[in-house]
Amino acid sequence: MAEVVILPTSAEAGDLAASAIASLVSRRPDAVLGLATGSTPLSTWRALAARGLDLSRVRGFALDEYVGLPAGHPESYRAVITREVVEPLGLTPSLVRVPYDDGPLATAGERYEAAIDAAGGVDLQILGIGTTGHIGFNEPGSSFASLTRVKTLTEQTRADNARFFESLDQVPMHCVTQGLGTILRARHLVLLAFGERKAEAVAGAVEGPVTASLPGSAIQLHPHVTVIVDEAAASRLRFADYYRHAWANRFDWESL
Repeated sequence: MAEVVILPTSAEAGDLAASAIASLVSRRPDAVLGLATGSTPLSTWRALAARGLDLSRVRGFALDEYVGLPAGHPESYRAVITREVVEPLGLTPSLVRVPYDDGPLATAGERYEAAIDAAGGVDLQILGIGTTGHIGFNEPGSSFASLTRVKTLTEQTRADNARFFESLDQVPMHCVTQGLGTILRARHLVLLAFGERKAEAVAGAVEGPVTASLPGSAIQLHPHVTVIVDEAAASRLRFADYYRHAWANRFDWESL
């Protein structure tokens, strides 16, 4: 069972996730982080930036990237990662990779997998979850063994992401995303979710059947998962009272 932590606000959740990253970096200054984009991890990046740590040796791999946006587009995930993660945290730009940033699209997945392997694998992967239950851009039906590859986005995902663009028509149809198999190889998964709109997906991922119909349920197959949610996102969890009880009564030596 994943460790589920329910906190009052996204700011508190972000601070807890930042603590896990800070602890990792204190042990391994050149740690490898899996970097999620979107609004969900912003509280984590802000809390981590506020700590003023030297993160210049940390290496990073973004979860995904759109296909079809022009170079330098502000909503490309390269631009988002640079703006929201690399610059605020003081990461070294050359140590942070984004899928499809080094050559032809047809072989982008193989190259990205090789780069992750060469770095020794991801130590801690930050994840969000979409309303369709996707993690990364692994839409319903994705294989649990899938690796980094090109995917077609669902219309629901495109609609959810339209808020970042001037119109739905501008949201790309395709992406390159780490696969579920790639994500599951990370040594620690930290999934964040906030708000009532994420409640159903969170409940399915944590407590529902393990099924390709809800890709987030793949986290149940991982030995070290921390799910950090606010009260709204936890509202459909059947065992929420137990999760609160377990967190309140953890041993002093237990950490994320």
